Amino acid sequence: ELLAEREELINEKENLNKADENEKRIAQNHINAKLYLLNHRIDTAVIVDLDEQPQNEIRFGARVTLKMEEARRIKTFQIVGVDEADVSKGKISFISPLANALMNKKEGDKVVLKRDKKDIVYEIMNISYT
Repeated sequence: ELLAEREELINEKENLNKADENEKRIAQNHINAKLYLLNHRIDTAVIVDLDEQPQNEIRFGARVTLKMEEARRIKTFQIVGVDEADVSKGKISFISPLANALMNKKEGDKVVLKRDKKDIVYEIMNISYT
């Protein structure tokens, strides 16, 4: 995905059609800045083999089903990288407070997410890496 994003930026840079030279230069600088950051992400990316994760513990890549104790709602989240995080799709960043609280926990464990007004208690119902 990151490599495809880089190709798109390179193509966008090569196909800039700005009549005004100043606008073109600004657009090129903007794309160059995006490319710089993207190249850094690519250079530092680590591929995690989900099959090698301990299947009974929550680690990076885990899909976790949680039951919120007070609300009795069930939600499923996958712990992903910062760039992939999208709560609306059930993907939370590994650096989020919830992911940090879940790390290394097992099915049946309870996790408390500290909030300003009221703590939220989750029970871990299921862990999978599919």
